[in-house]
Amino acid sequence: MIYTVTFNPALDYVVKVDHFTLGSVNRTEQEDIYCGGKGLNVSTVLATLGYGNTALGFVAGFTGDEIERRVKNLGFRSDFIHVKNGMSRINVKLKSGEETEINGIGPEITKKDVEQLYEKLDCLSDGDMLILSGSIPASINDDIYERIMEYLDKKGIRIVVDATRDLLSNVLFYHPFLIKPNNHELGEMFGVRLESVDEIIHYGKLLQEKGAENVLISMAGDGAVLITQTGEVFQMGVPSGTVKNSVGAGDSMVAGFVAGYLENGSYEHALRLGSAAGSATAFSEGLAGKEDIMKLYDELLKEGY
Repeated sequence: MIYTVTFNPALDYVVKVDHFTLGSVNRTEQEDIYCGGKGLNVSTVLATLGYGNTALGFVAGFTGDEIERRVKNLGFRSDFIHVKNGMSRINVKLKSGEETEINGIGPEITKKDVEQLYEKLDCLSDGDMLILSGSIPASINDDIYERIMEYLDKKGIRIVVDATRDLLSNVLFYHPFLIKPNNHELGEMFGVRLESVDEIIHYGKLLQEKGAENVLISMAGDGAVLITQTGEVFQMGVPSGTVKNSVGAGDSMVAGFVAGYLENGSYEHALRLGSAAGSATAFSEGLAGKEDIMKLYDELLKEGY
């Protein structure tokens, strides 16, 4: 079974405004509402690719109720913890030439709430996969990823971590199955500016030496690099298309990779499907559908990737 954790789910209110003007009344041309949060994005794309999964996390208030209601229509299960104080976030994504985001705070998550999460994690067993992604709310200790991995250590659970800098560095001791920094985050972790693929591969291997089993490094328009636990290095290009959306592309890559790996155990296939899923979302207004993902998968295959 696959589980995702989203500590701070949201409703993403996405609006398009023609020539947004600060300090004036602006009218929207288009409005959409999606479930937001990196873990929920991963869950959605996994379900799109035919992989059932369960979303864990914290919700509160009327917005939390709406997130839970919408998840039921997205093809995966949820087992959220209902928090008493505050409400789940509403994130405003303004598209008008450039993209502008205004993200909410989220509810207050108490120690007892976190204890309930651990109780749910007790249900995981050998062979399950857990995906931890996104930032940590201010009301939770920022070592929560480490504590979860320590709690589940030695239980045979494959853990994927998609986070930044210290959140990522501090979990390496527990040997995550997969980590996914981008090339800029990788450089920041070592205090260097990475100029070439060879440098990216070098520092990715250093993360392996620190404990990561597989390292997937996304490079935006330059594709991605995968360094596997078997010592192989795969490089993947990007298919052709027009970028329309930056939200959820990285989460889609994680979902595609996991789906591809579970399908047949091939890292090359997993990287190709992950790259196709990430690109398909970038080329869409929202998270990509299966048809678009598989079309780009075939394109990458034809191009020799």
